[in-house]
Amino acid sequence: MILVLNAGSSSVKFSVFDAASDAFPLLLHGQIEGIYTEPHFTANDADHAEIGSHAWPGGTELGHDGAIHYLLEFLRSHRGDHDLVAVGHRVVHGGMDFTQAVLVTPEVMSALAKLTPLAPLHQPHNLEPIEILGKLRPDLPQVACFDTAFHRGQTEVAQAFALPPSITERGVRRYGFHGLSYEYIASVLGRFDPKAAAGRAVVAHLGNGSSMCAMVGGKSVASTMGFTALDGLPMGTRCGSLDPGVMLYLMDELRMDARAIEDLVYKQSGLLGVSGLSSDMRSLLASADPRARFAVDQFTYCIGRQLGSLAAAAKGIDALVFTAGIGEHASAIRERVCRDAAWLGIEVDPAANEAGGPRISTPGSAVPVWVIPTNEELMIARHTLQTTRRAQ
Repeated sequence: MILVLNAGSSSVKFSVFDAASDAFPLLLHGQIEGIYTEPHFTANDADHAEIGSHAWPGGTELGHDGAIHYLLEFLRSHRGDHDLVAVGHRVVHGGMDFTQAVLVTPEVMSALAKLTPLAPLHQPHNLEPIEILGKLRPDLPQVACFDTAFHRGQTEVAQAFALPPSITERGVRRYGFHGLSYEYIASVLGRFDPKAAAGRAVVAHLGNGSSMCAMVGGKSVASTMGFTALDGLPMGTRCGSLDPGVMLYLMDELRMDARAIEDLVYKQSGLLGVSGLSSDMRSLLASADPRARFAVDQFTYCIGRQLGSLAAAAKGIDALVFTAGIGEHASAIRERVCRDAAWLGIEVDPAANEAGGPRISTPGSAVPVWVIPTNEELMIARHTLQTTRRAQ
């Protein structure tokens, strides 16, 4: 078995794959939520049937350490017939040096910890389970897989800000994120649209965290996220692109310090901040409140602007792909984006869109439009097996 972990500040998501089969079938998946407040564990099999559930009393601080301990015990009791051969971890930031998945060593951990200032709300939580497992199972190979790696092949021009070299050389540049999702889409796009896979595609990864990426020949050439996962599209609670002068205004006029601004742009903005109601697109689409409609309109407007920018970066577009939670399930958002992109020759098929695709454009659409579910966990599992085999 290969265990895939995606650890956040208050949850640990996991998936387990059968490494003995080339098809990498999913064995089980689940999460432990509220690990510092009201921990709750759920596990489901490949068909999404529940196979395990456990809740701790409110106020329990299970933490990452307790969550990992419980998960390992669960796997021993429920999948004892399968040996755990490696663990793959989603790590948000790989900086300038990590361009592919790597086997974790003390030197690698030291280098990744130094990247914390580039992703202070994500990197420490990504690394903590690696440290815990290193103590519990020092014999178990662990592999770090990076959200930034897929974009590291972009040109220097695409990655650079217009800042002095003394700042750029410190690592202040566009990194792009959601790379594991985009890499998965690139790996399967040829099954749906060989022309787009070999040519120019714009992929919209729309969820609580949203971004878009232009790919040419399956390689990233431009992305909406930049130095951090704040940039680009407005998201559930994140602001998206923001004039740097706004930061200066907040400091000078509202006397906000760095931590207050951090809380504002990461947790109080985006769909939640604009609507004042919810960060959940489903709730906003169901609401008749004008603020909800405005938040949705702003979201789709920004997608349309970024679509034009990315099509320009790729020097054309052979396909548009929707993926992730909103992209895969919100037909209303897809319809609005496609309607606004009529200037590209995009024509949406209403029935196909409501059915969820995979192709949701008409036969006569100048640009085919697809809905392709992403699978970052499978991508991590593949990288983990390949990396451990190379190390043998």
